[in-house]
Amino acid sequence: MPRRENKEVYNFLRSASRKYGIGFWKPGAGIIHQVVLENYGFPGGLIIGTDSHTPNGGGLGMLAIGVGGADAGEVMAGLPWEVLHPKLIGVKLTGRLQGWASAKDVILHLCGLLTVKGGTNKIVEYFGPGASTISATGKGTITNMGAELGATTSIFQFDDKMVAYLNLTERADLAKLAQANRELLVADPEVLQAPEKYYDQIVEINLSELEPNVVGPHTPDLARPVSKLAAEAKEKGYPMQLTAALIGSCTNSSYEDISRAAHIARQGLKAGLKAKANFLVTPGSERIYNTMIRDGFMKTFEEMGGTVLANACGPCIGQWKRDDVKQGEKNSIISSFNRNFPARNDGNAETLSFLSSPEVVTAMAFAGTLDFNPATGTLTTRDGTKIKFEAPVGEELPAKGFAKGEEGFEAPAENGDKLTVDVPPGSERLALLEPFPRWDGKDFARLPILLKAKGKCTTDHISPAGPWLKFRGHLDKISDNMFLGATNAFTGETGKVTNAITGEAGQTPTKVARHYKTQGVGSIVIGDENYGEGSSREHAAMSPRFLGVKVVLTKSFARIHETNLKKQGILPLTFAAPSDYDTFEEKDRVSVTGLAGLAPGKPVEVVIHKAGGQEVRIQATHSMTAQQIGWFKAGSALNALN
Repeated sequence: MPRRENKEVYNFLRSASRKYGIGFWKPGAGIIHQVVLENYGFPGGLIIGTDSHTPNGGGLGMLAIGVGGADAGEVMAGLPWEVLHPKLIGVKLTGRLQGWASAKDVILHLCGLLTVKGGTNKIVEYFGPGASTISATGKGTITNMGAELGATTSIFQFDDKMVAYLNLTERADLAKLAQANRELLVADPEVLQAPEKYYDQIVEINLSELEPNVVGPHTPDLARPVSKLAAEAKEKGYPMQLTAALIGSCTNSSYEDISRAAHIARQGLKAGLKAKANFLVTPGSERIYNTMIRDGFMKTFEEMGGTVLANACGPCIGQWKRDDVKQGEKNSIISSFNRNFPARNDGNAETLSFLSSPEVVTAMAFAGTLDFNPATGTLTTRDGTKIKFEAPVGEELPAKGFAKGEEGFEAPAENGDKLTVDVPPGSERLALLEPFPRWDGKDFARLPILLKAKGKCTTDHISPAGPWLKFRGHLDKISDNMFLGATNAFTGETGKVTNAITGEAGQTPTKVARHYKTQGVGSIVIGDENYGEGSSREHAAMSPRFLGVKVVLTKSFARIHETNLKKQGILPLTFAAPSDYDTFEEKDRVSVTGLAGLAPGKPVEVVIHKAGGQEVRIQATHSMTAQQIGWFKAGSALNALN
């Protein structure tokens, strides 16, 4: 592992951490120093954030890692933060993006190559001559969607694109400090000369040959070039008409994104075209919103028939009440968002959601159909003229700088420890949390199976967002959404299970779990591959814990969700033999034994009690450390701190 002299690194880190409170990541080598974080936005720094798209910061060379709220709370309290030591995936970029290809296409293509669990417990590091040709915000788009690979985080090495962005966003002092220590923020020559020695896996992408991509529906790793979409859509029977096209969100509302999309919009307007699909624009921040107004982008989008929404997650997390499509109606939409799970955007599981770059989405809005290739296809104007779009052109950064709006920051109270939180009696929006009960020291005996989930069971399936977000401050209320999107492996139904005590079928998981709770009965959830993929949504762990789920046993976990389960005192187990998933039947009861001897690296025995009286014993593993086992015994990580 090549590094500079420790003294040189130490002196730099000491001065930087005293001024900015940073951690440090050495490209090709990993973390070599870590301190408490007090600043957001320093190249090489370590950021802990409660959004699964926190890795956006990798576009500025930061090791930005998404975690659950409990993890973040501990970090803010100055306690150590831990993560399973990640492996390194090196993505070597050569060439330069051409024509319709954009930074978005790099990550869409990579999702197709590695799949949604290909980055689990791994850090994706981009390097090579092509990396320095991508703008800082383009890099952010790529690292943002690294979450869809299941990656711990993604990161680019420090370069001049980052300097330009820092200078324009009033962080010239950080840019100057980083430039003065550039050699510490890039890989050593040995890494670039022989990357195979330093990365566990290497993927090469020639940017010059990259085509614009479209992924989906229902998963971000079903990828193909846009040139192949039409044939595949017809073969698989996807609805060809696009009911909506949406651009923006946290991953694709940079100035470069918006200006390239506006370039396509202006071409369509000049030819007399209007959007045939509902066209919605979601600015990612107050600054980009005001800059869009100042530079005329807002007017352009509105003239083509678009609607500019609030600066928020909006339709990306289900905050989209549609009146153009009925619930259960099959339809196709395309967006530049980062997630496309069923029901993610509009609460309708029959909406087929495709993801692409903002410029492709804008062109598709004019076409109104999936079988249009913006790079080669033509559209017919009102007078019968054929129009072929020129490749999008945009500016990486606004020449006039960013237009400011309301900054929205309010400093915390200086006497915060003396403040109390008063919640109105009977409030349906807020409720103070009560500690979860401690483990009683006994094995889990004859637990009914609350749910055996089939296929993809993301945090959106476990705890849907959309209209439910108004209850996120009320654990009891929001728990009514538990597993509403999950597919029952026994029946094929979505959001419906059977009460093992009464035998009543077709009940919501929440209703059944609440009944079990009144009877003093816990339960177990059986999961498939990559269980808990998606958002860092902590309610997906808190609601099952609140309603008596004791164990989640899966083929594999997504990183953040597995940690969230540990934090809340649920026992997360993995099949030693994934085929054992098939052993479980609806009327089985399940015991987990030997919990008094629970220890790091030690397997756990699971006993399946069949309805006919037979017993099947299988092995399960776990990744819990001694500290995390302490959380389990205490009832939660928060309990363990008290």
